[in-house]
Amino acid sequence: MGYSLLLQIPTDVPKPGDSGTVDLSEPFDLIVFIILPIVFVILYFVWKRNKKRDRDKNN
Repeated sequence: MGYSLLLQIPTDVPKPGDSGTVDLSEPFDLIVFIILPIVFVILYFVWKRNKKRDRDKNN
């Protein structure tokens, strides 16, 4: 039974301990983890403001 359980353990799957920290000196990490979230937050507030203006304009 123990041998059949060992056969089911994946070998080429990344494990949580294998991932490192975010390296902000890498352009990809900087864009994905800093710049894109800031852009999304700014776009969200612009969208909400425009939505409110359209609603106020129609009333």
